[in-house]
Amino acid sequence: MTTLTLDNVSVSTRANVYFDGKCVSHSLVLADGRKCSVGVILPGTLTFGTAAAEVMECSSGACEYRLAGTEEWVRSAAGEKFSVPANSKFDIRVTGEPYSYICHYA
Repeated sequence: MTTLTLDNVSVSTRANVYFDGKCVSHSLVLADGRKCSVGVILPGTLTFGTAAAEVMECSSGACEYRLAGTEEWVRSAAGEKFSVPANSKFDIRVTGEPYSYICHYA
């Protein structure tokens, strides 16, 4: 199920802009203290590093991702999630419409 809204959040109004604007997100803190970000990735192939474990939830569009140490690209579309370990890297490839996501941090 796709998360359509996040209630009772504190939002950073300053955008996080990565990869020359190919990824833009905003940081959120939920009422229970959990942290996440919401953003969009434009078509391209990007590599992200993680500090904390992450769960990437697609709210619209689609991507393919490849976790560090693997060769396989895996598709993730609206309503689907994938997990990335802490202190790792992953590649993400967007080829069609922009990929909108919620990144939940552990």
